[in-house]
Amino acid sequence: MEFLEILVLVVSFVVLLILGVPIAFSIGIAALLTMLVSIAPEAAFTTLAQRMATGLDSFALLAIPFFILAGQLMNRGGIASRLIDFAKGLVGTLPGGLAYVNIVACMLFGAISGSAVAAASAIGGIMSPRMEKEGYSRSFSAAVNITSATTGMIIPPSNILIVYSLASGGVSIAALFVAGYVPGILLGLVLMVVGGFIAFKNKYPVSDRTPLKEVFKKFLDALPSLFLLFIVIGGIIAGVFTATEASAIAVLYTIILSMLVYREVKIADIPEILIQTVITTAIVMLLIGTSMGMSWVMSFENIPQGVSEALLSISSNKIVVLIIINLILLFVGIFMDMTPAVLIFTPIFLPVVTKLGVDPVHFGIMMVLNLCIGLCTPPVGSVLFVGCGVANISISKVIKPLTPLFIAMILALLLVTYVPEISLWLPRVFGL
Repeated sequence: MEFLEILVLVVSFVVLLILGVPIAFSIGIAALLTMLVSIAPEAAFTTLAQRMATGLDSFALLAIPFFILAGQLMNRGGIASRLIDFAKGLVGTLPGGLAYVNIVACMLFGAISGSAVAAASAIGGIMSPRMEKEGYSRSFSAAVNITSATTGMIIPPSNILIVYSLASGGVSIAALFVAGYVPGILLGLVLMVVGGFIAFKNKYPVSDRTPLKEVFKKFLDALPSLFLLFIVIGGIIAGVFTATEASAIAVLYTIILSMLVYREVKIADIPEILIQTVITTAIVMLLIGTSMGMSWVMSFENIPQGVSEALLSISSNKIVVLIIINLILLFVGIFMDMTPAVLIFTPIFLPVVTKLGVDPVHFGIMMVLNLCIGLCTPPVGSVLFVGCGVANISISKVIKPLTPLFIAMILALLLVTYVPEISLWLPRVFGL
């Protein structure tokens, strides 16, 4: 591990970020500059290009554009409003009921679409004006929407868990998907507890009780959307198809659901949906390509081994090491998007924790949950910006109501970190 190479890598990356260079270009340029320190220019350019292409040469990555397309179809297909109506029938009568509705709807929509940004946009776009109309403060409704949207990154199907599987060298996607259910639900529950307490303290209104017959009707209306979860996850667990094949089936099912059952998506809408899918996929794939290039550079410079030795020299106690890793990831999440963070830091930290007996599936869920907190923080928190944009409110006004919800997310992170069974119980039940 050469000090000069590390210095060039870190300084160039930080400077580029400060200058406002997009994250994907910052990663790629920093990796190239680091290679130029020890490799001839022609070889450096060729090697980086080759490593970027090789990093994208994975069958599992085909699942990402398919799940993105499925999410776009769901966003336009009337699914969000039906899930909100169902959630309101379930929890709308509790104190602070609309906060619960927002959280449950985000959990359901995020689980179906696999996207936190889509959940924040679709659910927030409907819930923010509804909550404000019924007497909730706009800042509180935005804070609830922003934090609860991240549950979709943990509850499967989740694109970021596919990325972690790639970065980890082949941890089972099926095991990761199944492992995400309990932590994702736990995160939703702790947000509901804190959100409910704030709503009760501020005396926010309670919705009228929904008749059981009406709840059942709303459930039947939302059932076709919820059935997608059983098709995708059930098929993967049963071994009927792989995660990549499941993503293609999800697209076919959402096309039928959006166009033939709910009839909210027209043929004329398809070109725009496909264009948005291509744009999002291109951004994600460029991030993956440049991140894989940087990962190779760090491996070439023996940085993971150096970090591993440094961490284990501080302490060989698993509890202490996991605290240090969590603190580093919380800091990283403030400045870096989830995809490059997972691709860059998984090869660094995974060898450390496996030496201490931590299961790779457990670590993957812990890492993703940790980085979900970064989605809600400036300066690069995509969900924070979308949530504030949808609610038409400035970030500064959301920080205060966000703080107790942040604390709730960190509490959930600590529980997932130090109680491995939260992540591993369900995969073991299904023999994964």
